[in-house]
Amino acid sequence: MSEQFIYLDHAATTPCSRESWGAMSDYFLVDYGNPNSIHAAGRRARAALEDARERIGAQLGARGSEIAITGGGTEANNMAIRGVAKAAAGRGRHIVTSTIEHVSTLRACARLEREGFRVSYVEPDEYGRIAPADVAATVTAGTVLVTLAHANNEIGTIQPIRQIAAAVKAANPRTLIHCDAVQTAGHVRIAVDDLGVDLLTLTAHKFYGPKGIAALYVRSGVILSPLISGGGDERRLRVGTESVPLAVGMAVALEQSVAAIEQRDREWLPLRDRVIAGLMSRLDGVLLNGHPTERLSTNVNVSILGVNGEDLVLLLDREGICASTGSACATGSLDPSHVLLAIGRDRDEALSALRLSFGDACHGLDADALVETIVRLAARRRSITPKRLYQYSYPAERKSA
Repeated sequence: MSEQFIYLDHAATTPCSRESWGAMSDYFLVDYGNPNSIHAAGRRARAALEDARERIGAQLGARGSEIAITGGGTEANNMAIRGVAKAAAGRGRHIVTSTIEHVSTLRACARLEREGFRVSYVEPDEYGRIAPADVAATVTAGTVLVTLAHANNEIGTIQPIRQIAAAVKAANPRTLIHCDAVQTAGHVRIAVDDLGVDLLTLTAHKFYGPKGIAALYVRSGVILSPLISGGGDERRLRVGTESVPLAVGMAVALEQSVAAIEQRDREWLPLRDRVIAGLMSRLDGVLLNGHPTERLSTNVNVSILGVNGEDLVLLLDREGICASTGSACATGSLDPSHVLLAIGRDRDEALSALRLSFGDACHGLDADALVETIVRLAARRRSITPKRLYQYSYPAERKSA
């Protein structure tokens, strides 16, 4: 095993920043009151919670009162999707999403289908982009919600959410727009009014905050049906005692991450493009998955034909490099990525995917050394693979991209 450690799986989770960690400690050890208690300790905790809510909202161009604290991005997505569907069922039972959404969205929609709702699944183009016109074409008088991710968690493609929202509202002004911004919050500047969304999900551990906490922006006036019954916490949207330390840590991490967006892009964009160019020039049969430019600055996703992606991840792990084949939420599945299949990859191409996602845990990364390592390991695996399985001729338009 190698003594080096290079973490290239920031899309799965990020290390908690020291500032976020430090901000939380007093609310575990000193001001540990229940924010729903009326005594002094509870009032101090409540003040810290509401301050965190205001700070989170400010980074989205929203009010603190529009931020609901949840236990994770999956919960927030379900709160938005099922909450809207159940609350608005009297005026419509139609939902629109896409075939490349996170599994939390797809399974929430599938469950609603079993409960009698109709769900339309919009297909992406070969780069994973969703066309606004295609979304708007599915909207009817009974469409209560359109739910789409801001950026895909596997291939990094960024969606034109602003244009999609405008097209949807033009087709039906009453249709609500939910944006899963788990991969973009803290990495791309977000203003909910500019995007035109009514609900937006973000989660702290994707931008150097603590695990176990997320938030759902709910535009003032939007009515949701709660997922579970209980007390009056979070405007009855999410019952249970709020975690004040985690909320404080999330607020600090989001502020820091937003402030560093341009600085990080200056580091990661050139490195991303250098790694992609290096792999595609030094190995035959490499396919870039996702849009060549409209993608997260930290995301590289390639299919290296003739090399099983999980095998390559394990070989990289022995070299001290943490990478992935795609979504951490699908780890252990023997099925190819539904995202890669949706953009036109066949089963073998999808199973040969490698995802590298950069971030603060790999500052100073040597792109050329990384490419050299991947090329060496891929060649080793291909030495036992029939060449016909990874020979590939690029269409002219893909070469130029």
